[in-house]
Amino acid sequence: MNFPLHCSRREFAKHSTATLTADFIAPNLFATETSEPAPTRKRDVKKGIMLPTVPGGGSVQDKFKRIKAAGFEGLEPRGSMNRDEVLEAQASTSLQIPSVCCATNWTKPLTDPDPSVRAEGLAGLETALNDAKAYGASSVLLVPGVVNELVSYDEAYARSQTEIRKAVPLAEKLGVKIAIENVWNHFLLSPLEAVRYVDKFNSPAVGWHFDVGNIIAFGWPEQWIRALGKRIQKLHIKEYSRQKLNKGGMRAGFEVDYLEGDNDWPAVMKALDDIGYHGWAIAEPAYHPPGFDPAERLKQISAKMDRILAM
Repeated sequence: MNFPLHCSRREFAKHSTATLTADFIAPNLFATETSEPAPTRKRDVKKGIMLPTVPGGGSVQDKFKRIKAAGFEGLEPRGSMNRDEVLEAQASTSLQIPSVCCATNWTKPLTDPDPSVRAEGLAGLETALNDAKAYGASSVLLVPGVVNELVSYDEAYARSQTEIRKAVPLAEKLGVKIAIENVWNHFLLSPLEAVRYVDKFNSPAVGWHFDVGNIIAFGWPEQWIRALGKRIQKLHIKEYSRQKLNKGGMRAGFEVDYLEGDNDWPAVMKALDDIGYHGWAIAEPAYHPPGFDPAERLKQISAKMDRILAM
């Protein structure tokens, strides 16, 4: 891939929002999704959304209010935000913050050949851990590194392990877990390797942040879930289409709405039940339909999350 997955998703969301027109949007456009009562949940899994993917502009306070109005119970901000601003918005909405996304994942990777860059990445992880403690979050999402033409697989493995170990004492002290995420970084490509990678730290402060949608192009999420088991700290909920992958390339697979792709959600939910998962499912929408209204789109995503979690 030419660009990091997270970056491309954010650029896509920004582009979608920027191209909104002043055309009239019928007030009942999303009525089918938002007016039906939410399905009864079958499991103790709370519903959140990744803050950088929330459509529409406005302040942090504005976004928190839209998230609350859409029916979400919590959200996942990036690290290094204005902490007081986030805490104020959190207090005014009573939304929970279960996870914080490390802000230096891609720009200052822990696998960079330059030790000074790795040091900045480590500082970013430590900032995210402290932010998480302040917000009451129990984990920090971390992309452990990137394999590319300048960084070999074995170098990425050794460097990321070394740098993360430096943050483990702080994580243990704060009671906040470092949760490794599976992304399109050409690294940790199988569930068995992911298990070994986490276990090698020999610390309860290191676990996994499992992204359901990121696996579809390479395998089956339910198999990863069973292999990772209790190591899973949080979930990212995304949809993916293998058909669009085949027609338009890797990133095109994300251009599909929830419940319209190739995730076998009943199988995913059963796998989560089998490992006894009780935690958070955090929406990370990578797609918005043309001409969407930001507030109504949030409600639509919330309703689709309810349907997924009820399967």
